[in-house]
Amino acid sequence: MLRTLRNTRRLLHAARVLAQHDALVPREYLAGMPFSVRVMRRILGTRDATDTEALSAGIRLARALESLGPAYIKLGQVLATRPDLIGDDVALALESLQDRLPPFPTDVAKAQVELALRKPVTEMFEAFGDAVAAASIAQVHEARTTGEGRRVAVKILRPGVEQQFAEDLSAFAFAAGVAERFSAEARRLRVVTVIDRLTTSVALELDLRMEAAAASELRENTRADEDFRVPEVDWDRTGERVMTAEWIDGITVRDPAAIAAAGHDPRRLAIVVIRTFLTHALRDGFFHADMHQGNLFVDVEGRLVAVDFGIMGRLSPEMRRFLAETLNGFLNRDYLRVAQVHYDFGFVPRTHPIATFAQALRAIGEPIFGRTARDMSMGRLLQQLFDTTRRFDMAVQPQLLLMQKTMMVAEGVARTLDPEFDIWAASRPVVERWMVQSVGPEARLRDAAEGLEALSRAAQHLPRLVRDAEAVSQMLAEGGLRLHPDTMRHFADVQIRRAKHIRVAIWIAAAALAVLAFVLVLRP
Repeated sequence: MLRTLRNTRRLLHAARVLAQHDALVPREYLAGMPFSVRVMRRILGTRDATDTEALSAGIRLARALESLGPAYIKLGQVLATRPDLIGDDVALALESLQDRLPPFPTDVAKAQVELALRKPVTEMFEAFGDAVAAASIAQVHEARTTGEGRRVAVKILRPGVEQQFAEDLSAFAFAAGVAERFSAEARRLRVVTVIDRLTTSVALELDLRMEAAAASELRENTRADEDFRVPEVDWDRTGERVMTAEWIDGITVRDPAAIAAAGHDPRRLAIVVIRTFLTHALRDGFFHADMHQGNLFVDVEGRLVAVDFGIMGRLSPEMRRFLAETLNGFLNRDYLRVAQVHYDFGFVPRTHPIATFAQALRAIGEPIFGRTARDMSMGRLLQQLFDTTRRFDMAVQPQLLLMQKTMMVAEGVARTLDPEFDIWAASRPVVERWMVQSVGPEARLRDAAEGLEALSRAAQHLPRLVRDAEAVSQMLAEGGLRLHPDTMRHFADVQIRRAKHIRVAIWIAAAALAVLAFVLVLRP
């Protein structure tokens, strides 16, 4: 009860702040609203002043979320990946959320480092500068290690940030639960899942060891990549609230003129950005999901260098194949193939005629291919695809939504480097190479070999299965198999508790009966 009251109070405060920014019930949506909503809007203090007249509903929402603090900024970043929830225009506006705050004092930062790593700062660092960047969760300092004298970046969580997130996330979960209880539309949009995803993402970001592990994994995956690299983590100076990594000297990708002046080709780097992202997503199933301009640099050798690994994306092998086949189908304008892929993966119910679905896909693809390279966007294509598939009852796929959002950000970076960038020409070699490696003849031979190996392992256990089947058949011939009543009750309790695994149980039972039948048929 006390938690419910606390959550309600925090939500009312948030509602008032949103209303003051005209972002709770925006004026654009007032037409047709009940009188009670208009009254509530006035009571909460909605601002209709001239200082908001020139701002869109999405920008007003972004500013309100920024003023509410870290958890609301992260909520806005998650909502930016869900245009189905908030609309395309608002989602685009939320991508501009500014996650920047004034830094906390350097003395406090040093104290946090000593508390986290249990050593004096001077024992670990011979120099420790002021913050060079500060966000809602953490800030970064430049330092130099004691002994080796290496320049490093030290990332430190803000004091008390965990408690602040815990309180706000509890309020979010409460609101989502209430919404799904009373709204069928909220249940369809799976708002509880959205909040669960936000909670999981924040939990990972609040443990800097997880970010360090993500950087380490991406560095290992890309060690052989010629045009991309990841800073090396200093594990001796990394803990739950502090992460230390190699310092990066480079030029930000937001400055094409400086890149060109340093002797590097911005147009080549635009291609590198997209091909790097697609390669990591398709080849490794693990990609940097926050590839905005502030996180990408060009080093002295002309390589793309990524920093800040708090938000990462993963694609399962099935999702990678689905994505590659979908993109390949659009690249070749084979809309029936794209439709078939959706049906094969069970994403679209077969109650919808495949020809009708293919027709809807053609309506997405053809206008894109009629445009200039400058106007063609793979991120927009995926967004339109997901909007269309929802009309054909396709369930939301969070992995793909994060990938699509990252694709749009990476496209924006590429076009900053080269305004005439052709994303389709840049993407085609990566997609086609992955298709050959994963679904071509070599891949089929590899899958067949793995299948034969699995069959061989199963065959090794066949004699035992036969003996067990003979024993069961003998018991059945002698009057059946009898179990003690207590054993039967125990089995019943277990089955009730394991009802969610009933399909597996049925499969096992069917396999056992098949073996038994096989043995009985062969008996003399």
